[in-house]
Amino acid sequence: MLELIPPELWWLVVIAFIAGLVDAAVGGGGLVQLPGLFTVLPQQTPAMLFGTNKFSSMFGTGAAAWRYARNVRFPWKPVLFAAGTAFVFSFLGATAVSLLPKDAVRPLVLVLLVAMLAYTLWKKDFGALHRPQDIGRRELVIALAIGAAIGFYDGFFGPGTGSFLIFLFVRFFGLDFLRASAASKVVNLATNVAAISFFVPTGNILWLFALPMAAANIIGSVVGTRLALKGGTPFIRKLFVGLVVVLIARMAWDTFRSA
Repeated sequence: MLELIPPELWWLVVIAFIAGLVDAAVGGGGLVQLPGLFTVLPQQTPAMLFGTNKFSSMFGTGAAAWRYARNVRFPWKPVLFAAGTAFVFSFLGATAVSLLPKDAVRPLVLVLLVAMLAYTLWKKDFGALHRPQDIGRRELVIALAIGAAIGFYDGFFGPGTGSFLIFLFVRFFGLDFLRASAASKVVNLATNVAAISFFVPTGNILWLFALPMAAANIIGSVVGTRLALKGGTPFIRKLFVGLVVVLIARMAWDTFRSA
């Protein structure tokens, strides 16, 4: 039986576990899993690899969202509003990939990441305290706008989606990093489901790899969620800053390499 298992699968299962762990704590699992897929399966089409990545990620994100929802309280109403528009606009973003070159988006994303990192470091108490805002019409409109913008971005491009969501939930709703991370998983799950609804009908999923990777992603997400709940907001803030620095380095490299 072991001889029938492709050797690439073992590498991808390990990569999926690590991606699930990182993503559950602070987002950014795609930074690990998607490059891993492109490296291990270079003969496959990008659409196949993107679809396989989203399928696996959906299960890990779902497991993390479930565990956070059971252990962390956060305002559900704006989160669900954001998730609703994120689902719709993520699907639109996935279908719009062919209309706009991604190289045109990368410099803007780099600027936003640098600004986000600077703001987080400048405000020492940013995300350290839980000071939730009263949820009125204005906050729900903001939630809809966040879902639309981030949903389209995730469907179209993707890197840093979890980090952007965490930052925006802290900035506009007064959540601490732990609760913002929990809320971001619900919205991120919606964007993943929307992407899957595009990739499955078009046959762009490698099921032989996607199913074991999904299982590994779930296990990794359980471990990552447990670490996040145990370490709390200070732990997630440090991971968040570290992840954004990595994102900036990657975006800068990709931007200047393609220039």
